[in-house]
Amino acid sequence: MDRFHELDSFIAVVETGGFSAAARKLGESQSAISKAVNALEKRLGVALLHRSTRKVTLTDQGQKYYERTKPLIDEIQAADGELISSRLDAAGLIRIAAPSTFGRLHVLPLIPDLLSAHPGLRVDLLLSDALRDMVDDRIDLAIRVSPIDDPDSVVRRVAATGLVCVGARGYFARRGVPQVPADLAHHNCLIYGDMTEWAFVGPEGRYTIPVRGNLSSNSVETILSGVRDGVGIGMFHRASLVGEYRSPDLMTVLGPFMNEPRDVSLIWPKRRFVPTRVRLASDFLAAALAEQL
Repeated sequence: MDRFHELDSFIAVVETGGFSAAARKLGESQSAISKAVNALEKRLGVALLHRSTRKVTLTDQGQKYYERTKPLIDEIQAADGELISSRLDAAGLIRIAAPSTFGRLHVLPLIPDLLSAHPGLRVDLLLSDALRDMVDDRIDLAIRVSPIDDPDSVVRRVAATGLVCVGARGYFARRGVPQVPADLAHHNCLIYGDMTEWAFVGPEGRYTIPVRGNLSSNSVETILSGVRDGVGIGMFHRASLVGEYRSPDLMTVLGPFMNEPRDVSLIWPKRRFVPTRVRLASDFLAAALAEQL
C-alpha cells in the first residue's frame, strides 16, 4: 500500500476525529481508510490510535508520530500546489513584519512597486518595534535592524546602517556639544526602550556609557520628535534620519566613537520549501533596500 496514502489517511482520521469523517474528507470509503491506517500501524509495529465506539484518540506513540509527520505532509502539499500552478508569478497573501519607523520610512514606500511587479500578491504589513513571533503570528517575512540569534530562522543580510548620536543645534547651543562619550553624563539623553546604556568604540574596543534623561518611550518616532524639538540627545540608526527627520537643524556628535554598523536583514522561518511569493518578495526587498540604504 502507498505510504503517502497511509499517512494521509492517518492524519485525516486524527484531524476529523473518526474514520467516517476522514473518509468523507478524502472522498474514499471508510473501509479504505481503515485498511490504510491498519497497514501503517502494522508496518510501524505500534498502535497509533485508541479506537472505541464513541471516538478515536491518539496513543502516546501516535501523538509523537503525528507531530513529526504532519509538517512533512504540509510541505509536500505546498510543494505540489506550487508546481501544479501554471503561473510563475507570486500569488496569495504574504505577511511582512518590520520595525515601526524603519518600516514606515523604508519598507512602506516599496510596497506599491512590489505589488505592481507581482499583481497576484497581497501584502499584510505589520509595523511594530516589538519582536514578533514568526510562527505564532504567521509571519512569512520579517525585516530586522538588530542582531539576530534565531536558530529556527533563515537570515539574509541585505544592507547595513550605522548608529548615530543626534541633537538639535538649539539644544547644543544651550548645553554644549559633547566631545567624548563620558560627557553624556551632563546631558539629557532620551531613552528608547530599555537602552539605558549606549555603545561606543574607543582605542581599546567596544564599551558602554550609562545615560539618563527626562523622556523615554518604546517608540523611535517619539524620541526622534523629542530630539528634533530640542529636548535632548538621542541615539538612532542612521537609516531613521530621512524624510521629515532629515533636518539641517539636527547635527550628529561623537562620530569618531560610533563606527559599529548594524545589519539590516530579512528573515523567514526555516523550512524545506519556501513559497514562491516569499522568495520573490524577499528578492525584491533585498535588492531595493540594498540600493536605498
